[in-house]
Amino acid sequence: MRPIVDPRGGDIEDDASSTKSRTLISLAGSLLAEISFPKLVVAWTILIGLPVLVLGLAPFLASIWLQSLSAQAFTLFTGLGPPLILIVLGAIGWWGGRRLWRLIETNFWSLNALAVQPGYALVRELLRHLAEKLMPAGTPQARRDLVRALCAALAGLIVCVVSVALARLAWPYARWTGSLADLGLPMHLVVVAICNSVVIISAYVAVAAVTWGLADALMPQPRDLPTFASGDDSARTWRVAHLSDIHIVGERYGFRIESGRAGPRGNERMRRALAILERVHHERPIDVVLVSGDLTDAGRSSEWAEFFDIIGAHPTLAARMVAIPGNHDLNIVDRANPARLDLPTSPYRRMRQLRALSAFALLQGDRVRLVDPAKGIGPTLAEAVESHRVQIADFADRGGFKLLRPLEDLWTSAFPMVLPPSEPGGLGLVLMNSNAEAHFSFTNALGLVSRDQTKAVERVLADYPDAGWALVLHHHVVEYPRAAKSLSERVGTALANGTWFIRRMRRLAGHAVILHGHRHVDWIGRCGDLQIVSAPSPVMDVTDADDSYFYIQNFQVGPRGRIDLLAPDRIDVAGAAD
Repeated sequence: MRPIVDPRGGDIEDDASSTKSRTLISLAGSLLAEISFPKLVVAWTILIGLPVLVLGLAPFLASIWLQSLSAQAFTLFTGLGPPLILIVLGAIGWWGGRRLWRLIETNFWSLNALAVQPGYALVRELLRHLAEKLMPAGTPQARRDLVRALCAALAGLIVCVVSVALARLAWPYARWTGSLADLGLPMHLVVVAICNSVVIISAYVAVAAVTWGLADALMPQPRDLPTFASGDDSARTWRVAHLSDIHIVGERYGFRIESGRAGPRGNERMRRALAILERVHHERPIDVVLVSGDLTDAGRSSEWAEFFDIIGAHPTLAARMVAIPGNHDLNIVDRANPARLDLPTSPYRRMRQLRALSAFALLQGDRVRLVDPAKGIGPTLAEAVESHRVQIADFADRGGFKLLRPLEDLWTSAFPMVLPPSEPGGLGLVLMNSNAEAHFSFTNALGLVSRDQTKAVERVLADYPDAGWALVLHHHVVEYPRAAKSLSERVGTALANGTWFIRRMRRLAGHAVILHGHRHVDWIGRCGDLQIVSAPSPVMDVTDADDSYFYIQNFQVGPRGRIDLLAPDRIDVAGAAD
């Protein structure tokens, strides 16, 4: 007898978090009843409230400190106090002032990454999405470029006007100077801090939004790559099998979070893809197997174990494989409940990071090196984490703040990783982490590239002027020059400072190509002279019976590190009969 409901085929519960089966509004509505509001209040207080208070109180407290310093100086110079008082006060002020400045700077950029840049990106992509929906089919590319540029400039202007309006509302209640007596009125200080913060942030956003809008409008807009380089038959060709978003699940018949029943079940598709790739490698060797993020569906231990079991059957490919983290490897708080929050103080987010770092150390630790922006390429990843082996294992077993403290900077310092060229004038890879830190599964997909990583990239390329480079990150750096199916694809998955990163990397055009995943679709294009390659997912958005594919990208490196992108080889992965 056939089962009434075949459990291998899943059911409606497998589509609960699927963005392919449900709209973003539908998902958001169903989450409201499940969200923990006390936890939400605590999380927003830590992530938004405290940075706002620190930023707003900084000028107020600085004025009080300066008044105290002036009073002590007056006492000293009138001979009424010992010189030692001024020396001690100055030393405390200098030491405390530097720490205060670092705290202000850290919290300011935290707010910038969390709210300011995503706000501008939201308005810009909303305008572009509406404009592209209204454009008729067959609109010339030059006109599309003009519309994209105008939308960026208009977005900057809109955000600027809103910011100026907010600053004007808060200005009458802001105070920039105070006295010691004010410290005895805590509620008054909170109001002053909030109003001061609104004025400071709004003034910054007003200027920055116009700057961002003009910069985005004036930069070359993304275009499809018209032709590939012809290449030199006698020159060395580097072959990079570019996989992305393989979303390994931990259950034999498990479905993936995003695709639900619209995607394949289990991990058989990935096993078939690697078996095909191994045959291709024996026919024409592959130099690197690259996975540009989302190796797992939720970053769970069982999923990482499945990943290593799968690649363990292909040791030749595993020895050539390198990978970077995607948002699903780090930012899924609960695979079964997207409404669940992680508090910023929770050890679980750090555990997902250390779990991924441990996996990367096992996969590629002896081959990739870390980078110090000031000193250049340093030790291997394996060497960097080996000294923390005991602490990582202890934290994984017991958790807790005390055990986490020695590991707090380990994750940040691990990126970018560099796979140096195997020969002079060869091809190297820079592996970046483009994930914004998220504490909520529903907002897990946003990305951000840190300034430190960008500086490290520039340092590496300057140290190897004769090499060609593939810069690898998970998130897409620009929206493709085609209409998106839904606004959520453009906004919910965006790299918040993507156009800033592109402007910064354009000076490396001709010496570097950007490779990424995240959107599950293939696109090869350029922004000015900077070439960009998006990888399709061989396992997402197709049912078990459908075919999928991925590409082997071919590169040649010429004199002075000139990199050429040749036509890729498409590798088809056939579907399987039920």
